[in-house]
Amino acid sequence: MQADDVLSILAVLRHADIDIWIGGGWGIDALIGEQTRQHRDLDLKHRTDQESAVMAALDDAGFAETLDWRPVRFVVTDPHGREIDLHPLTFATDGSAAQASPDPEHPFVYPASCFVTGTIQGITVPCLSPEQQVYFHQGYEPADHDRHDMAQLRQAFGIVTHF
Repeated sequence: MQADDVLSILAVLRHADIDIWIGGGWGIDALIGEQTRQHRDLDLKHRTDQESAVMAALDDAGFAETLDWRPVRFVVTDPHGREIDLHPLTFATDGSAAQASPDPEHPFVYPASCFVTGTIQGITVPCLSPEQQVYFHQGYEPADHDRHDMAQLRQAFGIVTHF
C-alpha cells in the first residue's frame, strides 16, 4: 500500500461523507508526517452506523470483503491486492468510542482526545493519537515493523512504549 493509494482511498470515503481515522502503520507515519516504512495494508476506523456506506463506497472502488471477524474487524481487498483492515467504532455523546474486542466484556476504548490529524504527502488526514497507537501495540509479541513504529513514536513524541 503506497501513499497515493491511501490518499485515493481516503478521497473515496470522504466523497461519500464517511468519517474515518487511520490507525496502524500508516497512522503512525501520518503522525510523523512522512512514510518511514513499507505498508502491507491500511487500517481504518469508522463509525459503526456508517458501515453500509463504507461497504458501498469501497465496493464501487473495486474492493470486496475477504475476511469477516465482525464485530471486531473485517478486511476488504481490491484486484490489485490493496488491503484495508476496517474497525467499526460506536461513539458516545462525549466523543469517545468503543470497538468490540474478542472479549465482549472488555471492548477497546478510544477517548475523544485520541482522534487527531496527521499528514500524508503534505495532506492533512484523520488519524489516531500517539498514545492510542501505543495502547494498541501491547499485549502481543511485536514484529519488526511494530518495533520500528514504536521507535518512531518515541523519537518524534518522547512517548513511552511497551517495547
